[in-house]
Amino acid sequence: MKMLRYTLFRLGGIIVVLLVIAVVTFSIFYLLPSDPALAACGRPCVPANLERISIYMGIDQPWFVQLWEFLRGIVTGRSFGTELAVTCAAPCFGYSFLRNASVTELVLDRFPATASIAIGAAVLFLLVGVAGGLIASLKRNTVIDRGIMTVSIAGVSTPVYLAGILVILVFGFTLRWFPTSGYVPLDDDPVEWFRHLVLPWLSIAFVSAAIYARLTRSEMLEVMGVDYIRTARAKGLRESRVIGRHGLRTALLPVITVFGLDLGALLGGSVIIERVFAIPGIGSLLIEAVSSVDVQLIVGLTLFSAFLVVVLNFLVDLAYGVLDPRVRVG
Repeated sequence: MKMLRYTLFRLGGIIVVLLVIAVVTFSIFYLLPSDPALAACGRPCVPANLERISIYMGIDQPWFVQLWEFLRGIVTGRSFGTELAVTCAAPCFGYSFLRNASVTELVLDRFPATASIAIGAAVLFLLVGVAGGLIASLKRNTVIDRGIMTVSIAGVSTPVYLAGILVILVFGFTLRWFPTSGYVPLDDDPVEWFRHLVLPWLSIAFVSAAIYARLTRSEMLEVMGVDYIRTARAKGLRESRVIGRHGLRTALLPVITVFGLDLGALLGGSVIIERVFAIPGIGSLLIEAVSSVDVQLIVGLTLFSAFLVVVLNFLVDLAYGVLDPRVRVG
């Protein structure tokens, strides 16, 4: 029952946050001095055409009507224009008139590539980072500890684009083990899908795993010195049980928080990595939208990315409740 109340409370919070994000995003791109109709009008753009396009896009309406239609479209879908109307099915995050497609369709078309990068890299840097931090904490002040921390400092200090260029140079051009660019869908060829993603995964994991290693090490050193760990050892529990069940479980709480944020950001589009490896994902789509001043698409991608971050934080909150009962009570 407590878990149900906790979940409902978090769901209420997530709806409020998403509503605020939608309103703020809409206000920034539609209410500030900018004219999406002018961007879609083309050249030459005569006043009569500009007026017709404004009516067709619905931006001739008062701001509160536009906002209501925008929010309603996310829930129920919407249509634009009366003659030659275009329909945007729910959830409608907007309609790109420059690409003649709904933002949802464009996102779904690019999302598999971005998700492939994000999930693979996240699994890799979480496993490597937590394992490295755990080993470093258990081997504190030894050569192993110093070696892991030295590598982690190098990872933290390396920009992800530089890591991408280095792995391309070593594994792509020198050793010729993996392709250096492009993306092959999983259902087309699983082997080539994997080979094309190894280098992006390694680039992201090298940078991010270093952060997780340092975070896990510091949390483990702190947790292993508290009273209940000494009590568990005094009761005669095996050291592996003390570390795994009592130490690592508590130390993972802040790690999970950071992981949720990182995974949400990656799923929203790995702009730099997709650019370095020429992968047609959401990050590349965002760059194309900015280059062409496609306001509707920029708004939709912003909302979609925010939605992913908020949802993943909700899942992190649920994981918190499972790992630490004090969170549910609080």
